[in-house]
Amino acid sequence: MNKKLVLSTITIGLLGSLHVNAAEDLSSMFSEGKASGQIREFSISRTMDLSNPTADEYTRNANAVGGYLKYETGALSGLSFGTAFYTTNGFLNESPKTDYTEVDPTLLGKNNENYSMLGEAYIQFKAGKTAFKAGRQKLDTPMLGSDDARMLPNLFEAYVLTNTDIADTTLMAAHVTKFAQGTFGRAYTGGILAETAGYSAHDTRNQVGEFKNMGTYAINESTEGVSVLSATHAINKNLKVQLWDYYAPDIMNTIYAQGDASWNCLVTDMVKPSLSLQAIKEDAIGDELMGKIDSLYWAAKFDAKIQNLTLSLAYSQTEANSATEAAVNNAIVSPWGGMPAFTQGMVTRHMFLAGTDASKIAASYNFKDLGANVLATLYYANFDMAKNNGYTYNDASEMGFDIIFKPAVVKNLELRLRANYADDFNVANTTGGYTTGWDEYRFIANYNF
Repeated sequence: MNKKLVLSTITIGLLGSLHVNAAEDLSSMFSEGKASGQIREFSISRTMDLSNPTADEYTRNANAVGGYLKYETGALSGLSFGTAFYTTNGFLNESPKTDYTEVDPTLLGKNNENYSMLGEAYIQFKAGKTAFKAGRQKLDTPMLGSDDARMLPNLFEAYVLTNTDIADTTLMAAHVTKFAQGTFGRAYTGGILAETAGYSAHDTRNQVGEFKNMGTYAINESTEGVSVLSATHAINKNLKVQLWDYYAPDIMNTIYAQGDASWNCLVTDMVKPSLSLQAIKEDAIGDELMGKIDSLYWAAKFDAKIQNLTLSLAYSQTEANSATEAAVNNAIVSPWGGMPAFTQGMVTRHMFLAGTDASKIAASYNFKDLGANVLATLYYANFDMAKNNGYTYNDASEMGFDIIFKPAVVKNLELRLRANYADDFNVANTTGGYTTGWDEYRFIANYNF
């Protein structure tokens, strides 16, 4: 049966059970609804550092304003509806817009054009501690995510059931049928780099802003979508575990596991230490349409919070490919926006390439006790990569900062300045060994209402 027909039948059935006062209740359902949204301005500038003497260095910039407007009805016997409109619009950009040495591609749509879309349109039903949500919606899970790193996020068409009847436990069962790539995916041009960074192996520049079958987006071949099961449990206030399974027929099965523990420092109460572990196991299944994936990633992260200062150290590892294996064999592929890695940089996501040892150190300080609503972070990430990963080799690194300011004079306004400096992001497989790096700056203003 057609999915839209099934959804319509469920809706009619639920409305039909509302008895005598349905008209009055339906009226209040909409009058008690709530509007919300975000206005976002984003400016980005990247100056490329190219060691190849035959290539011209360049600086590309982009500016856009947009965001989303959302409306969700009040609940009627547990039933509610929601919808959200998303838009991004460029301004003060160079011409021609399709010259990507002039205009950064990550803020706009195909050919760096403005675009708008109905990004969310769902029906939701809640009964006790069980909730069901069906339709277009925003999802944030470890291996399927919104990855809201530029103007507009990734969005999904999905059927999601959650339950919290078991104490301190959240259970989820979902089936995801479609994926709409957000603007950040346009940073990639396909291949193994895109596959391991959260996006499709093909045509990411042109797939933006359109809901596509999960398989069509990832591998250009229609599939039955992705089924998800998960359990998250807080054993106590200091220990939490989560387990996720993503089953994509004829592509792969992905298992994600994470544990987070905190404890009291034996030396001083001023230090609040914590340790997190994560693992990802992927295996090709069925027709193996993405290749013979048989990969394992693991990572650990240690944090120490000292009043308003947080120090962090993380390490991760993937297994290496042999000279006869394809790039995907021991890589962690994540074509639907999932990016949970402890060791990812602001831009550099090489930790999922096969044969990569990655490390990251970071320090964050909250200036609230000094009278400023400012959170500042400094970080450095390094990626030691083996050959045969399909993209690059040797060492790459990225350092940067992230400053978030919430001015008291304008409630709900967030100003953000971010920068990253990539070194040897890509080392060309040539005798010269030419490298690619850059200096990048971003300014973001978010006003939430």
